[in-house]
Amino acid sequence: MTAGLQLSTNHDKMPEPGPPPARYRDKHQTISPENASSLSDRNTVIICFVLFLAFFPGIFHWLWTLPFALLPSDNSIVSHTPHLPTQQEWVHSTSTMSWFQKQFTLPSKSRGSYLITDTVTSALPELRQYKVGILHLFVQHTSCGLSLNENWDSDVREDMSDALDRLAPEAGPKGQALYRHDAEGPDDMPAHIKSALVGASVSVPIKDGKLLTGTWQGIWYLEFRASRHTRSVVATIQGEKV
Repeated sequence: MTAGLQLSTNHDKMPEPGPPPARYRDKHQTISPENASSLSDRNTVIICFVLFLAFFPGIFHWLWTLPFALLPSDNSIVSHTPHLPTQQEWVHSTSTMSWFQKQFTLPSKSRGSYLITDTVTSALPELRQYKVGILHLFVQHTSCGLSLNENWDSDVREDMSDALDRLAPEAGPKGQALYRHDAEGPDDMPAHIKSALVGASVSVPIKDGKLLTGTWQGIWYLEFRASRHTRSVVATIQGEKV
């Protein structure tokens, strides 16, 4: 009886709790502030590096090919440096681009708005040589203008001239002078104002040897002086020839 009781008592006695095994301590160990800061800095560096490569992929290629570029030149070594075109290759690649310039005279006209698309194409047969390009027209005077506008109804041109006369009249409602500059006549200063409003140049695209204007677009010459004047136009073409 005593031995059995003693055995039962020893069996019921629980061992004192001790520290967990090392493998459990490592798993549940709390991260210190120093370790957390180190992990955060490392993650920041990785993210910045990935973003840098995303925005500047050429840097990675340059770093990758740099060791090969430093190797001595030899036929047995494959070169990984990018190929730069020679002067002859560069000239060949740009030889299809062409510049052309020509000066011609417009028919003498008095004050009014005139459609000159056919006049321009007749003066520039070189347009047919260009597959794609730009035609730039510049009038060399300060009392007329060039514009792109309606090419069908002539009333539009007459209305435009009338509207410009209202914007820059030669005299006031009672005939009084409006401008200081009158050395060349009362119509000269209004002509300068209209020229500034309309402009002295236009640019038109070229496609397959023709001007690529819209269905209702045409090139206008606007003369702002009362008497007839001869006007010179400089035409510049830049593009790829056929």
